[in-house]
Amino acid sequence: MNAINLLIGGKDRPAAQNAVYQRSNPISGEVASTVAAASVEDALAAADAAAAAFPAWSALGPSERRARLNKAADILASKAQEFTKLMMAEVGATAGWAGFNAMLAAGMLREAAAMTTQIAGEVIPTDKPNNLAMALREPVGVVLGIAPWNAPVILGVRAVAMPLACGNTVVLKASEVSPGVHRLIGQCLAEAGLGDGVVNVVTNAPEDAQSIVEALIGHTAIRRVNFTGSTRVGRVIAQIAAKHLKRVLLELGGKAPLIILDDADLDEAVKAAAFGAYMNQGQICMSTERIVVDEKVADAFVEKFAAKARTLPSGDPRKGEVVLGSLVASQAADRVNALIADGIAKGAKLVCGGVMPGTILPATIVDHVTPNMRIYGEESFGPVVTVVRVGSTEEAIRVANDTEYGLAAAVFGRDIARALAVARRIESGICHINAPTVHDEPQMPFGGMKASGYGRFGGKAAIDEFTELRWITIQTGPRPYPF
Repeated sequence: MNAINLLIGGKDRPAAQNAVYQRSNPISGEVASTVAAASVEDALAAADAAAAAFPAWSALGPSERRARLNKAADILASKAQEFTKLMMAEVGATAGWAGFNAMLAAGMLREAAAMTTQIAGEVIPTDKPNNLAMALREPVGVVLGIAPWNAPVILGVRAVAMPLACGNTVVLKASEVSPGVHRLIGQCLAEAGLGDGVVNVVTNAPEDAQSIVEALIGHTAIRRVNFTGSTRVGRVIAQIAAKHLKRVLLELGGKAPLIILDDADLDEAVKAAAFGAYMNQGQICMSTERIVVDEKVADAFVEKFAAKARTLPSGDPRKGEVVLGSLVASQAADRVNALIADGIAKGAKLVCGGVMPGTILPATIVDHVTPNMRIYGEESFGPVVTVVRVGSTEEAIRVANDTEYGLAAAVFGRDIARALAVARRIESGICHINAPTVHDEPQMPFGGMKASGYGRFGGKAAIDEFTELRWITIQTGPRPYPF
């Protein structure tokens, strides 16, 4: 069992009145972490601490910020085993997924470190005589990052890395489901010597989440908000931020399509589909949820895909090597089972896997899915993928776009020009050709369209999200005036 405190102003401290809540392992139900349950006052204290630390952190030269962020990356990488134990305990993750989280998160810190010298402005031609006009990018102040549980190291680090590189200080509001993981991120950054209050971590009981978030967004020092999570909650975050006229970056839900054209390499498509659908039990915003396949190759593809899916072991990741571990909660498993059952009742064909008790579900394929089934449009966030058969490329594009979401997508076809033409017509922020829908790199502009949110994490695109662009002029000589 892990005892988790708040990180405020460089101090490891309990919540007011020593309030705590408990996070349980989703498989066994035993206590995974005992966690400080912050009050609104605690959350505001974290924002105050970040505001107090902002002048010194923002005044650091880019090379010094880079050095400290690189040190944080090294420290985080060295704690991969601690992150793995916490992820297995709190969210039922597999060791492989947890290790990948630590690796990519360290890479995100290093990429952010490299960007400290890339926050550039420009000189703009002006019509005024004797005038120098400049556009400068400056840090905004305090950034609130709200991170989810499903890729907790990756997304917790992503919530703070580029804001820090841009010279901002941060408050990380930890997920109630993975509080230990998010608090350990704060520890790594603190150990790297960023400075007291530069990074603050707030944990809270689930029932207090809305009041904590509202208080933080309303705090005068908070100037930017980034949120990764469900579309339902993202809408609430956007509304609160709009009330305070604060800019927000949202990376929300997905229903990623993988289109298989009639000339696709089916063996490669099977590999990509299995990876995209079943990595982390399908609990990734980019997970392949819909396979849109040309009917001319559908039978052959489904046969190959089912054979692959049946080889993927599932089980308690604490007891041995498995590909599929636990879903995050029994309610999540119930939802996935209900979606599968609804599809079968309405005429879909269960190819492999299926409804199972508990939180560990097998790799599941549901074929002949149609729009009248819930699983056609609802995000499952579980180890189940649907197959929709289409008669033409035009129909494939229409079906791929027949969703409120628009985060990730993929297209498989040997004719690259044709596949690219299809990819260009998919309504998604990310699309891969002959590669899986699940793909993330720190330097890439990551984000969605439609109900998958707006704004971009990653690389130079993130600089715009976490800086203010200011117009500054210098009058270098006499200037004519009309009066």
